[in-house]
Amino acid sequence: MTQPVQAVHEPGAVTSLEEHRARKGAPVSLVKPIPPGPSAAPPAADGAVVAPRVWVRGLRAARAACTDERTRTGARLVVRHGSYVLAGGGILARRTWDGHTAARYERMMRTAEAAGQHEAAAEWEERARRFRADRHSRRMELLTSAPRIAKSAAVGTGAGTAGLLLLGIVLAIAEGDITQVIGPVMAVIELIRWIVFIGTVVWGPLVTFAPWALLAGLWNVGRKRSAAPAWALPADQRSTEGEPITPSIVVQALRNLGVAALRSAIKEMEDAGAGMLGPIRIAGCGVEVDVTLPSGVSTDEVQNRRRKLAENLARHEHEVFVTIPEAARTVRLWIADSGALDEPIGPSPLVTDPTMTGDYKGGRAPWGQDLRGDAALISLLQRHLLITGLSNQGKTASLRALALWLALDPTVEFRIGDLKGVGDWKSFEGIATVLIEGPTDEHVAQVVDMVEEGVAEMERRIMAPAGTKFRPLILLVDEAQVAFMCPAMSEDNRPLDENGKPVGAADKRPLGGTKATSRYFQAARKLHNQGRAVDVLLWQGTQDPTDQNLPKLVREGAHVRASLVLGTESQARMALGDKAVEGGAAPHKLRQGLDKGTVVVAGDGVKLAPGQSSTTIRTHFIDDDAAGQIAERAKAARDGVTTLPAVEVGEERDHLADIAHVVGDAPKLLTQDVLKRLAALSGGTYGQWSFIDLKRALEGTGAEPYKSDGRMNVSRERLHRALTNRPESDSASAPA
Repeated sequence: MTQPVQAVHEPGAVTSLEEHRARKGAPVSLVKPIPPGPSAAPPAADGAVVAPRVWVRGLRAARAACTDERTRTGARLVVRHGSYVLAGGGILARRTWDGHTAARYERMMRTAEAAGQHEAAAEWEERARRFRADRHSRRMELLTSAPRIAKSAAVGTGAGTAGLLLLGIVLAIAEGDITQVIGPVMAVIELIRWIVFIGTVVWGPLVTFAPWALLAGLWNVGRKRSAAPAWALPADQRSTEGEPITPSIVVQALRNLGVAALRSAIKEMEDAGAGMLGPIRIAGCGVEVDVTLPSGVSTDEVQNRRRKLAENLARHEHEVFVTIPEAARTVRLWIADSGALDEPIGPSPLVTDPTMTGDYKGGRAPWGQDLRGDAALISLLQRHLLITGLSNQGKTASLRALALWLALDPTVEFRIGDLKGVGDWKSFEGIATVLIEGPTDEHVAQVVDMVEEGVAEMERRIMAPAGTKFRPLILLVDEAQVAFMCPAMSEDNRPLDENGKPVGAADKRPLGGTKATSRYFQAARKLHNQGRAVDVLLWQGTQDPTDQNLPKLVREGAHVRASLVLGTESQARMALGDKAVEGGAAPHKLRQGLDKGTVVVAGDGVKLAPGQSSTTIRTHFIDDDAAGQIAERAKAARDGVTTLPAVEVGEERDHLADIAHVVGDAPKLLTQDVLKRLAALSGGTYGQWSFIDLKRALEGTGAEPYKSDGRMNVSRERLHRALTNRPESDSASAPA
């Protein structure tokens, strides 16, 4: 054997590239050679390189094969069709077992017992007893009929043989050939031989293909039931979105909700949880079902998992609503059809029915549709209203839809303060007696004056004799948060004495704020306390409710509280109250931008299901053009209403011109209404006027109040004549 030759290094021999370069005078490289990686094999003793390990390459190849899309597709194919066969076998076995035993009746009996339907359980028990009795009778008849069947077979065989012989005798006589006697018998024997021959030929293929036919039948049964796992189905069949809601789907969604007590209780139930469910009812564009939770599971645990429940039901979160009905330990699920809530609802009846009128006392405003597709009607009789939500979600449109319906009742008076000032309420010119539009501090001051004049009107009505009838007065403030957050102070509007000095102490209270000194806050609180009794109502629309821009006393004073989409649950509690949110109201779950005009309403003005504290309404959208048309119908039903602009107080007033202005186009106007309109025109000048002040202002002008039909009136014609005939020097009054 040849020994390997070992290199012998003589003194001075070059052993490396660095030494060689050093001897030649070349610069020495300081970079060390990179050591071989783990994949590189060490050199063998004979200088050969060892190949990479086989098992490393095998693992890489196996990993590539397993992660290949073709492999996964093939695995899904095998699992899918194998599941079809197994499930088909289970289904046929279960059908066979149910058909030959009373298991089906027992299962229905347990379900009825779990649901508390004892009469139905007794009926199923009676059916099971009759089934067992009939089955026993059939078996006993089979045992007693065996000898009779054998005797009948023997008699039939003998009779058949005799008949064949008789036929042979007839043929022999007719043919003159004695061999024809056994001809019919031989024909039958030959037929039997051919049957046996055909059977032996067919039997082989039959035995070969029968198992495959059985497998194909089982596969077809499983395929119709879609018994394969969802991940093994083809891509176009994996989505369950829009799948019809069935009891099994609801129970499975509850079982997989992540509540351990609920999951354990469903497993222990003999009916697999079906007894928890009430009937699944069609409710508008979805279905509704009541779920009685087992002991140890609270309604909060289901309500707080709304998103997971919706996903288990193959729905989006906004398509599932969880509310708490009257029954104890029960949740009511409303599950929308997939995509149904994204479809727009129809136009408002105010637009489609030009003959519709408003009725403050006995009518209900058509506001939209509830989730069940029914018309959502709201009563506005003696109800303060608050509607809130994020900006640009349809708050003003929803509020205006109610005001337009009520404007069709000519007995209702509107005074409107729009602190946005972009023309959303422009259509109410000629309907509202006061219309303020603008977001500045000056506009806030005018709105505060308007609301305080409403308080004064409320107090006058309260002090009026019993039985006095009043026209409903709606004080509507849109973007009320601007008023609450206004830092401006009241102006010095004190009257002046003969020397031009203010009389009395200055009123330097803030216009807005949430303290007891806030003028707007105090006026709103007073209206909420007593305005309902005399039909002086406050409607407010506000954005993004907080304790700073919507004080608790004000928001809780509204009889009807509605909210569009909000950002947080705490805001939802501010808008609707704790009771409504704990009962399932969730405006913070609505989708910003996609659920415009959808409001969650709490209060006694809307019809609520028993035990519910709120409802969700998809309001009708009425655009500016349609609103203008409805407003024209409302104006036609009214007698020349003049909309008064807000006028700065403390300036010189022409009393006669102001009186003529508020009378407007009406031939005559009651002195009481004249005083109201003057107060709305300038509260600082006319807010405290009485009939005596009005009579004194018109005295000597020829337009003094006169009695007509037992009531004092002011004539438009006399006022215009007085304005025309008065001297030029009397065209203005003294400073107010």
